[in-house]
Amino acid sequence: MLNEKQKLMQIINLGLEVAQVKDIDLLLERILTEARHFVNADAGSIYIKEDHKLMFSYTQNETLRQKLPAGRKLIYSTFSIPINDKSIAGYVALTGKTLNIENVYKLPEDVSYSFDKRYDEVSEYRTQSMLAFPLKTHRGDVIGVLQLINAQDKNKNIKPFNKEDEPLIMHFANNAAMAVERALMTRAIILRMIRMAELRDPKETGAHVNRVASYSVEIYEAWALKRGISQKEIDKNKDVLRMAAMLHDVGKVAISDVILKKPAKLDMNEIEVMKQHTYLGARLFSDKYSDFDEAASQVALNHHERWDGNGYPGYIDPITVQPISDCRTEKGAVCGKKGEEIPLFGRIVAVADVYDALCSRRAYKEPWDESRILENLHEERGKQFDPEMIDAFFLSLDVIRSAAERYPDK
Repeated sequence: MLNEKQKLMQIINLGLEVAQVKDIDLLLERILTEARHFVNADAGSIYIKEDHKLMFSYTQNETLRQKLPAGRKLIYSTFSIPINDKSIAGYVALTGKTLNIENVYKLPEDVSYSFDKRYDEVSEYRTQSMLAFPLKTHRGDVIGVLQLINAQDKNKNIKPFNKEDEPLIMHFANNAAMAVERALMTRAIILRMIRMAELRDPKETGAHVNRVASYSVEIYEAWALKRGISQKEIDKNKDVLRMAAMLHDVGKVAISDVILKKPAKLDMNEIEVMKQHTYLGARLFSDKYSDFDEAASQVALNHHERWDGNGYPGYIDPITVQPISDCRTEKGAVCGKKGEEIPLFGRIVAVADVYDALCSRRAYKEPWDESRILENLHEERGKQFDPEMIDAFFLSLDVIRSAAERYPDK
């Protein structure tokens, strides 16, 4: 058992760790993981405040996870609840108060909030103890609610949450709230860049880029776990990859409207112009101040390369557009990168982007049936796509489908 000083040091270190995560989706996952481990909670969820409502944004449940096949993740749907005193999370968001509840099925009659047992009925899970506390900014604004569920003793028996842990977990929550606020700002900046592209290309929407980014991190994680890469390295790379993947097509802001908004398939000359978006996007990140700049440049430049070497733009300098290889195709074009010559993140986003494009309606095509899409990906394994990335895609398919539902086209 840790003493109070050790617990304080642990909670300070946890606050420093979550502050390093830049992407909001991955940050919520990390906050919930660390908070659960600190109080030994079996489950938990996070709500983020959006437009005067609480959006159910992330959840974990160790008991339910252990019932899944190895490597599989829980599938969940997002929803919103009003900020009022009728629900536990709503009450915490409304009042800014922490609730430490011994048994949610035995709430006092004089409280306004109630526990919605439908969640337990659907999942066949039994919620008992709950610790719900607000995520407050330094200004005192509540931007979300963190719920921890079913504290456990060393024998996995459910017990109430310790009262003495409340000040420490609130300290962690305050640091987490500041990290969430920064991550939300980062996401907003990226989405503003996407909206600039959307003004030029109607296909380049926030929903599309969020889906591609979500698919990409799931593919990467499945691949990395199979490779035996450490969880610390996986978490670091997921954070960078997700933001970079959102900007894979940002170079389209420099492509003519005549081409971007053409309501039909492009001709050969137009296709050649469209291909320029790869190196034009990479140029935006040519001053590499961080891992993110490096990753965003790699993704923009390489997400249309093919495993068999027949992709584009090939071995060119994105600034000068001059060849950096003597290799030429039969038609005299610069050779495309081949196999593992293509940077890892480019190989991942290639799969995610094509999958989402085939799933989506375009002016010149209807969305493909899923069976046809999956058959196409199988056929292109080892041709257009890295075989290992296709394998990782199919390992993650259930989670990828769930991510698609979280970011629907409007």
